Amino acid sequence: MFTTALACVVVSCTNSKLRSMSATDETRSSDVVKGYAPVNGLKMYYEIHQPIDDTGKRKPPVVLIHGGGSTIQTSFGKILPLLAQHYKVIAVELQAHGHTSDRSSAESFNQDADDVAALLAYLEINKASFLGFSNGGHTAMQIGISHPELVNKLIIVSAFYKRGGTVNGFFEGLKNANLGNMPAPLKEGYLKINNDSAGLQAMFDKDVNRMLQFKDWGDQALRSIQAPTFIIAGDHDVVTPEHAVKMSQLIPNAQLMILPGTHGSFIGEVCTATEGSKIPGATVAIIQEFLDK
Repeated sequence: MFTTALACVVVSCTNSKLRSMSATDETRSSDVVKGYAPVNGLKMYYEIHQPIDDTGKRKPPVVLIHGGGSTIQTSFGKILPLLAQHYKVIAVELQAHGHTSDRSSAESFNQDADDVAALLAYLEINKASFLGFSNGGHTAMQIGISHPELVNKLIIVSAFYKRGGTVNGFFEGLKNANLGNMPAPLKEGYLKINNDSAGLQAMFDKDVNRMLQFKDWGDQALRSIQAPTFIIAGDHDVVTPEHAVKMSQLIPNAQLMILPGTHGSFIGEVCTATEGSKIPGATVAIIQEFLDK
């Protein structure tokens, strides 16, 4: 159970390093833009993946928000290319994660939501759909609450809004968490980008501390989310199926899907993906149907 708990928090690879860029620099290939934006004291890393067809270019963009301890690639390496066939995809890395710099303040979902909103303002994007996994799902929910004007649709994957919505032992397993327990694929994903063991430790500590201090959200907070919302969880996830059902009942315009699998396996998250599985592709097909209706 400790490993499951840690995997959500520090949870939820790039094969080459990007050149060093200033805060406003971008690198561009035929269909991908990679850059940094000055956001609330951070150098915030983002990628923009352009769709291959003109129809996709006319749709609202989809913003991907990774899980704790993760990067764009470790959370979304399997599904990002599939989504980018049909939508403009903006993938971000949050405070202290991946390519993005850290700051002295602790992490919070409120701040993450404000950072993503500021990034979209920098990119001159007025409205988008948001797909958040694990901790990124909490950030996506917070965007729906704090920045509703930005939201076309929300996709909340493997997130919860109350401590009691997790499997037994989740929070208890975090109390003695240390870097040695961090899943190796997440360590490797970070260190391939930043060969900085101190930065890895700082990210780990901030992720764990945020979850140890997790405070329940009130039911009214979820009721305030007006955007169409798709809640997705696994039948052996960190969030319990019953809690996912409750979330779908509280959010006024929500639908729910419970998939076979563990935390993130159904989107191909690096720690739980099954080689050759067709489930991530099926998940994307259903997400596409939700986004397009």
